[in-house]
Amino acid sequence: MSNLTIVTTADGSKTIYNAEVGEHYHSRHGALQESLHVFVRSGMEYFLDRNEVDSINILEVGFGTGLNFLLTADACSNKQIQLNYTGIEAYPLSGEMMAQTGYEQYVPALLWDQFNNNYPQALKTTVDINNSAHLQIANTQLLSFETEQQFDVVYFDAFAAIHQPEMWNEEAIGHTVSFLKPGGVFVTYAITGNLKRMLKALNFKVEKAPGAPGKREMLRAVKQS
Repeated sequence: MSNLTIVTTADGSKTIYNAEVGEHYHSRHGALQESLHVFVRSGMEYFLDRNEVDSINILEVGFGTGLNFLLTADACSNKQIQLNYTGIEAYPLSGEMMAQTGYEQYVPALLWDQFNNNYPQALKTTVDINNSAHLQIANTQLLSFETEQQFDVVYFDAFAAIHQPEMWNEEAIGHTVSFLKPGGVFVTYAITGNLKRMLKALNFKVEKAPGAPGKREMLRAVKQS
């Protein structure tokens, strides 16, 4: 895809710039730092710290490069937590582009190899990764995504609203959080008054959390029962 370019971010980790959208897949201030802070620590680990479980179901809107999945799978493996991970991605990257990200530096070799080897199949069905994670990537638009599964955590990692406003409107956010269990956690790198109001109207307890490098704040919301 000629509109995609590998870019090195401020922390040395790589991301991809999509010239058609005019947006990077991760923060230019640090792809690795953003993924760890916003999604792994403020989302998955926040949920696990407050719930005694031996498995966790995570839904990611905007699967992209797979970095959030890789870091989450590694963290869950270390904690001996079974991970069930569903990504939504309307425009999946090629396996060749994935392999150029350099993310093998940040996770065990076995996890990286199994992810790369199973990525094409994960776009069609659920695959087993590293014996402790199940991965499925729904190759569809957000509003066309349907499942009977309910999730503990939502990673909302769509492109910014200035580039993809349709991903941040009431219909899109309402559809996304309909798959979240009571007590489930919604996290995203962005925080706006409009997003806070939408989530509060959907019976979420909303909080401002410290942002990743380059952003003062991010949003975390917990679905009330």
